[in-house]
Amino acid sequence: MSKTSKKLSRRLSLGITLLAVPIFIGTLGILFLQSRRLIRLEAMERTNSILNKTMLDVRHFMNSIEVSTDANAWLLEENLTSDSIESISRRIMKMNPNILSFSVSTEPEVLPQFGPHFSVYTVRDANTINSYRETEYAYYDKLWYKTALKGEPCWVEPFGEHTEGTIDYHEAVASYCRPLHTADGKIAGVISADFSFSLLAKAINEAEHPYPDMYFILVGKDGRFFIHPDDTKLFRKTIFSDTDPHENTDIIALGHELANGKQGTRHATIDGQFCHVSFRPVPGTDWSLALVCPDSEILTDYNLLAYVVGLIIIIGLMLILWLTQKVVRQTTSPVINLLNITQQITEGNYDETIPYSNEPDTFGKLQNSFAKMQESLHEHMRDIEETTKQLRLHNRKQEDAIDQVESAAKEKESFIRHISHQVRTPLNIIMGYASVIYESVKARHTEPETPNQFEEDNLNEIRAALLNNAVILKRMVLMLYDSSESGASAEKKCKRTSEISCNQIARESISYVKVHNPGVRIRFETTVSDSVFILTNQVYLTRTIRELIYNAVKHSDKKHIQMRVVDTQEQMLFIVEDTGPGLSKDAVQMIEKPFTKMNEESEGLGLGLPLCKRHAMTLGGDLVLDTSYTDGCRFILELPK
Repeated sequence: MSKTSKKLSRRLSLGITLLAVPIFIGTLGILFLQSRRLIRLEAMERTNSILNKTMLDVRHFMNSIEVSTDANAWLLEENLTSDSIESISRRIMKMNPNILSFSVSTEPEVLPQFGPHFSVYTVRDANTINSYRETEYAYYDKLWYKTALKGEPCWVEPFGEHTEGTIDYHEAVASYCRPLHTADGKIAGVISADFSFSLLAKAINEAEHPYPDMYFILVGKDGRFFIHPDDTKLFRKTIFSDTDPHENTDIIALGHELANGKQGTRHATIDGQFCHVSFRPVPGTDWSLALVCPDSEILTDYNLLAYVVGLIIIIGLMLILWLTQKVVRQTTSPVINLLNITQQITEGNYDETIPYSNEPDTFGKLQNSFAKMQESLHEHMRDIEETTKQLRLHNRKQEDAIDQVESAAKEKESFIRHISHQVRTPLNIIMGYASVIYESVKARHTEPETPNQFEEDNLNEIRAALLNNAVILKRMVLMLYDSSESGASAEKKCKRTSEISCNQIARESISYVKVHNPGVRIRFETTVSDSVFILTNQVYLTRTIRELIYNAVKHSDKKHIQMRVVDTQEQMLFIVEDTGPGLSKDAVQMIEKPFTKMNEESEGLGLGLPLCKRHAMTLGGDLVLDTSYTDGCRFILELPK
């Protein structure tokens, strides 16, 4: 590249870079600020969604206690006896595993035989439920009792680490209280169902959360902690404890909103971490549930976004520089390209293409002249290549034609050899028996005419052999005709208009084969009656069944051949099976390919099974080789009803 070209490239690159970089960085800055706002809004929506779901879990926990208590209150009101109170209390405890303890306390006049105080206290201890009758427990001044006497069910403030009545336990609980009424509407006592805050905290914290350091707190109306990950703060400290009102104004403001049952979100520095807090009151109580999550976890995606944006800026600047250089090179490349192309052509590389130029100067006209000359040369070369291609295609077609002729000649030679072999055998037999007859007749003329039983048997045997070989010749001629174009054309024109008895045509075919093959044993079975007929073509059906039976006789011991007629829902099946060598799965092509035999030296033309297949399809059915039959060979002729 010349000095002028290099100088031009540098100036163009600098100008494009100074224009693109400010626009690129400004656009990314706007997207970054907008993404920060969207990420914070999404995080707030996510924490509010988690808080709402957890609140539903809390209310579900408390509602299960309310429903169990309210649903069984009428039983207690109708059965205010000491035994009934104890049994019903145990029943309620068994029905609801969230209830830690359950008590029923009565007014003095309800059960006077037990004195002024009577209370049944049922408590869950591990997997057992125990009930206690308390007659000395002074419960009239207790908060849960006095609150319920006002007439409405309610939840009372939690209490813990105390000894009341007979039972001593050290676990913070909250009570759901409701009054009991007599038939005339007077208050007969109070039901109190207790649950453990530790059990509620476990139910809250068992749920999976997207932030690992997120936790929940539950505070009362005075800001006292009922649920908190730090056990040392539970029921002993409030949200205002150990808080400097001057330095921790955010926590003080948050505590007042929680104590007053407000709903919303705030940011506060808790235990040295800047946290996002979402809170809302628990319905039916003076408590507030809050979700606390470090702000760094909420803005993890934002912090990651800063690194991503920085990486994008670096990659973008590198990409801008690379694209600028590429554009400049493309702008100044035509002169260099033309020089390179002409050098390649002079070196003998004629595949290089000279582009047309839109410049009206002398250099542009010269480049266009070179381009036009190159197109003319390419057109001439394409004509030569097309001529060469046509010659190759013609030679290839001639080679294919020669191969087809050679293949046809081989098939013709093989077919003639098979025909000669098949015809020679019966002709030799006929000629041999003719010689025997000639000698027998000659002997009769030279000897006195006396009855000779042996000679008569020989003549009968000769007659049978001649008849059998005549049948074989007729069968071969018929198969040759069927395999010819005339036979195929006649078969296509056949009509299926004959009503044929399935059993009758099977028996006739078996009898025909037996007549020409003495000593053959063929067993016949059928699942249909003789009155069952099908509409088909008698000629081709007869030829097919006879050929299948003949094939079984030829390739078996002639003693274990079976013919069956089976009726199915849509088809009539003619099944022929033998105990011969059978056909392998690779030899299934014999059914469809004519002039194919298992053994070239075996009898036959290789036309029997292919013609049976064709006849079956002409009759609207099919011929199938059952490959699952392993004792020999089984063919199934399927015909429509």
